[in-house]
Amino acid sequence: MLTAERARKLLSYDPETGVFRWRVTHRRGEVAGTIDKKGYRHICIDYVMHKAHRLAFLMIVGEWPKAFIDHINHQPDDNRWSNLREAARFQNARNRLARKDAVLKGVSRTPNNTWRAQIFLNGKNTGLGTFATPEQAHAAYRRAAAEHFGEFACFEKGAT
Repeated sequence: MLTAERARKLLSYDPETGVFRWRVTHRRGEVAGTIDKKGYRHICIDYVMHKAHRLAFLMIVGEWPKAFIDHINHQPDDNRWSNLREAARFQNARNRLARKDAVLKGVSRTPNNTWRAQIFLNGKNTGLGTFATPEQAHAAYRRAAAEHFGEFACFEKGAT
């Protein structure tokens, strides 16, 4: 398993910018890694691919994270230390953006043209009521998300 010492020998990591650069002679100074189709940076070390946000944690803390690493601003290649936090699986999932085709996160239209607010709690969708406008439904979702998820609550619609 890759150690923090080995990672630091091969890479430099700038916590202010989140950029990794190679320290090794033939690639010295080059930005390390590639971006996958979901936007995450991966860096290959000793023939093993590592997610950059997990490498950042390893290099700063000195050990691998015990759980997930959450990108606070939802940008998968923004590996600034201030944008990363260790999170349990359910916390990481709560910080997920709404589908790009959603009106507002936690809001859907009912067959009788009202707006339903719902939130996913304890493995199931929980209704929060129906409302006259999508904004009212979204406000109900925001209150519930803040109460249940705290700092991991995400209220925004997915980026285009």
